[in-house]
Amino acid sequence: MRTIAIVNQKGGCGKTTVSINLASAFAELGKRTLLVDMDPQSHCAVGLAVPEDQIEQSIYDVLISRSRNEPIRVTEILWQIGDRLELAPASIDLSAFEQQMAGIGERECALKYVLDEIKDEFDYCVVDCPPAVGLLTFNALRASSDVIVPVETGYFALHGLSRQLETLSILCERSNQKVNVKVLASMYDIRTKMAREILAELRSHFGDKMLRTTVNFNTKLKEAASFGQPIFEYDPASKGQSDFRSLAEEVVGCDIKQQRHEIVNSLSSQLEAISATADELLKSSRQPMPERQAAAKREIKDVETPKIEKQQIAALDSKLSDYYGVNQINEAIVFVTLYPRAGSVQVAGDFNNWQPVATPMEKVGDNSGVWQTKMNLPPGRYRYRLVVDGQWQQDPYNHHAELNQFGEFNSIVEVK
Repeated sequence: MRTIAIVNQKGGCGKTTVSINLASAFAELGKRTLLVDMDPQSHCAVGLAVPEDQIEQSIYDVLISRSRNEPIRVTEILWQIGDRLELAPASIDLSAFEQQMAGIGERECALKYVLDEIKDEFDYCVVDCPPAVGLLTFNALRASSDVIVPVETGYFALHGLSRQLETLSILCERSNQKVNVKVLASMYDIRTKMAREILAELRSHFGDKMLRTTVNFNTKLKEAASFGQPIFEYDPASKGQSDFRSLAEEVVGCDIKQQRHEIVNSLSSQLEAISATADELLKSSRQPMPERQAAAKREIKDVETPKIEKQQIAALDSKLSDYYGVNQINEAIVFVTLYPRAGSVQVAGDFNNWQPVATPMEKVGDNSGVWQTKMNLPPGRYRYRLVVDGQWQQDPYNHHAELNQFGEFNSIVEVK
């Protein structure tokens, strides 16, 4: 289970809105998702229409139960929000958590121990943190592998963000834990010059920590919260829904690439072991016959030659599609796609005045069916489509897209 804490010391930045709708977006993508509310104000329950007077036990009861030697599993207090989304609600009792846990050993690990018990039951866990740095937030950090800091693109966006990231860094160092911290631009109003300038400043100062996705200002998000629904239920066609789907896909995409990296490393280590075994056999073949026989017996008895399991190969094959699509490698934008039967593949978009002939893709090898091209583009957001044997179509390996005036979809690439 991948645990993501939504953290910001400043209130009014859309932290709970991000928590609710990101968790809902994960569920819409087919991921088993748990939303944990660590804010005593219990806004997640309010935003999901969970009646406060019917919450008999909250995450507070689960967290302190271990210190009272009466452990409660978090599954006992969950509310079913959707097919793949469950909520661990908060209560005002959380405001007394720090006082109640005074003198308790490893009190900063209470949430981690609770989530470790159910790590095989969910794919993603989103933790909504209180707008303050205290024991509750420290618990969330200890339990998390990732942190998202939502920042509104208003006047005070830049002020304090560096200090916020510095505070998170200090907390992570104190806990001797490596956490991936990312900044999310939220409440972005493209109509205002200030918002555009602040977003540009954010990307300039925190480029390596900025998420590509931007959550735009959208009244539907506020309306959805007032009706106790995530945006995916309230208005599936809204811009807010599109933004959070893109955010979830970006987060999941990073996870898939990490898994692919681990699979490749695993296969590489096994291949190295196979190579080492082959070297030993080759070395023993140069020994006299009696010594070779003895060595062979020792090999059979003591060494099991590593094997590449079919499941691992299948898993690797299932990840190969991650190489396709569009990626930024240093300063170059690389387009890679798979069309085994195509005679020609071209790219048309904002960057070449929508002229396919200006950007043909080259076939890699004779029989691979892989096509690629690369180009250098200034930072910005570009729309494009692929032209396969004269037929215009959306890039099948790029999920970032928007509807065009012809009722079809343009693929989107953002250059940093």
